[in-house]
Amino acid sequence: MSDTPTETSGPRFLGQSSPLPASPEEAELDYVANPRTGTLYMVRFSAPEFTSLCPVTGQPDFAHLVIDYAPGDTIVESKSLKLFLASFRNHCGFHEDVTVGIGQRLCDEMKPQWLRIGGYWYPRGGIPIDVFWQSGPVPDGLWVPEQGVQNYRGRG
Repeated sequence: MSDTPTETSGPRFLGQSSPLPASPEEAELDYVANPRTGTLYMVRFSAPEFTSLCPVTGQPDFAHLVIDYAPGDTIVESKSLKLFLASFRNHCGFHEDVTVGIGQRLCDEMKPQWLRIGGYWYPRGGIPIDVFWQSGPVPDGLWVPEQGVQNYRGRG
């Protein structure tokens, strides 16, 4: 895991050719100074094509992840987040571990005022699994829209 870079160090991946990290543990996340420190607002990232591997069968698992957070002193740089999320495509983990682990790592490193993650996993074996985690209560006055991902309904 990386330390939060200082404001003067800047993003390490933006504008650079960046290979895909071999694992989530090797992936480094960049954080930059919040341009609106002291303002309560929410940031949303949607990753509708997230993949990881089943730890039992090694088969691919697919999810639509939605990450919402209210920044503190830093924001996560989106290219580093994209590389971090893509590093899960060869990582074996249960849906619960993967979803909650992503949220906890972002919280531990970025230290937002608030963060939530919704993992809307597509069915394997006929059962979709949705996993939700948040860092604590929603801050007073923060507008938090619905995540907008429909429950899995299958065909028709």
